[in-house]
Amino acid sequence: MSGKVTLVVPVAPAPLAATLAAQRRIEKRAICLGILDNSKGNADHLLAAVVEGVRAALPVASVVSLRKSSVSLPAPAEILDRLTAEADFVVSAMAD
Repeated sequence: MSGKVTLVVPVAPAPLAATLAAQRRIEKRAICLGILDNSKGNADHLLAAVVEGVRAALPVASVVSLRKSSVSLPAPAEILDRLTAEADFVVSAMAD
């Protein structure tokens, strides 16, 4: 039995680092890290570990930590607006 076999690899191509670096405008200063807790159990513990890891790797000027009121609803515009205004990067996590 002979035939053509088609393999599909469901992996997105890696973006070119130079392209991404050109889009970023990060100054050589400490960053403001934004944290969005989705209010699931233990998400606060996971995010605290992330903040600790980021602080160990990068200079962090401040951390803006906000929490959604409901797991099942998107973050309200007020929370997203504040994170947009105050943070250079935002990390969101869920846990159990």
